[in-house]
Amino acid sequence: MPEGDTIWRAARRLHSALAGRVLTRSDLRVPRFATADLTGRAVLDVTSRGKHLLTRFDGGLTLHSHLRMDGSWQVYATGERWRGGPTHQIRAILANAEQTAVGYRLPVLELIRTADEQGVVGHLGPDLLGPDWDPAEAVRRLTADPARPLGEALLDQRNLAGIGNVFKSELAFLAAVTPWLPVGQLPPGVPERLVATAHRLLEANKDRSDRRTTTPRQPGHSLYVYGREHRPCLRCGAPIRKAELGDRISYWCPGCQKGPSDNPSGEPDPSN
Repeated sequence: MPEGDTIWRAARRLHSALAGRVLTRSDLRVPRFATADLTGRAVLDVTSRGKHLLTRFDGGLTLHSHLRMDGSWQVYATGERWRGGPTHQIRAILANAEQTAVGYRLPVLELIRTADEQGVVGHLGPDLLGPDWDPAEAVRRLTADPARPLGEALLDQRNLAGIGNVFKSELAFLAAVTPWLPVGQLPPGVPERLVATAHRLLEANKDRSDRRTTTPRQPGHSLYVYGREHRPCLRCGAPIRKAELGDRISYWCPGCQKGPSDNPSGEPDPSN
């Protein structure tokens, strides 16, 4: 699933292509909104909220989309061939005289009143890349349930919005604890440092597609543990391990990270 940095870039790309321009074509290919026509409306802005995208139009309407695992928004110049997938996977088309935004495989696509946006994103915690970022509130939410495993708490968008499976694994490594350690057992000061690190990493990666959590002292390696099963830890040399938990995978180093190595509370079920 795309994480907060990826969605932030998607919003910026869509905003650059659409904002301040009037739509010359509008096509929402989902049954509920198939007859909706946004042609003639100006796009006011496109913004991200955690992993959600909000495209706002004049007249008080917002197109809410969520990419989940397979969705994407692609932007093409007028006359350019579309390459995001077969035609039957297209769920939305928004075009002006110069640019066309095409939404592929969007599992969530709904047209709502802008005044009702809180109904779809109001449950989210502080946005790691948003103007509402509040580290103290993020720490409070993250640690509200002391028995909850850290990885599950990090993935829950109601705590802090924007973290996915990659950053979850990397943040647990940088905190030197396994993703299954209950948040109530984190050493003093670690929740605050963990939240600060999450903000720093997403800020550092929002402007680049080659996501990196390592330092320049690890040339050739962009991530510490994610996707590195059986390979040596960049710090201690121990083989990186992984565990499959439902549709989620956690990677960790048994040498550097302290805590349980399996999930004592079952599979995570974070809110999107």
